[in-house]
Amino acid sequence: MFKPLLRAGIEVIPDAVPSSAIPHVLGYERQRVFGFCLVDYDDPRFVERLNKVWYELATSSGLIDENREFLLMLPRKARTASEHRRKRTTHVWHRVRLLERWDVMGAGAASFLGTRSGHPGFAMLALDNSVWLLADTYESGAAVYAVRDPVGSPGGHRELERELERLARRNEEREFRRELSLWLESSR
Repeated sequence: MFKPLLRAGIEVIPDAVPSSAIPHVLGYERQRVFGFCLVDYDDPRFVERLNKVWYELATSSGLIDENREFLLMLPRKARTASEHRRKRTTHVWHRVRLLERWDVMGAGAASFLGTRSGHPGFAMLALDNSVWLLADTYESGAAVYAVRDPVGSPGGHRELERELERLARRNEEREFRRELSLWLESSR
């Protein structure tokens, strides 16, 4: 799974996710959103511009630390992007480092960070939980935006509690339920 990310300029640092990391972010209040930028598909330098706005927001928001590290949501068990799309595997945080040469919105979106080049769909989190950054694909283009303090979001906590209940009713994802339950308990 990690080779396609290397082509995108992202190096995975194994077993290095901070224990304080929120297991998942599912909701937030609108006022927490900042730095939204949509790039239209008809932009002649679409992927290049999308990479530029992602990097500007990632650095200005504090997502990327002084070692160029942050957390990236990746499938727990999939080995290839196509396998991940077929099986809908659980996502977990992985600590990553942005390399000097990178292409998050091109090569990255063509692997685990989207469906194809220029069509991103990913979540990233600052190591200290202070910023959640998302990229998504819309009808007219692709966008990048950031959410301040997702851990402090009452709406986010409610969504995580609902997700925990939903997974428990279906008796799915035991390991993730345990992690989520422990985190919710410790954050109260």
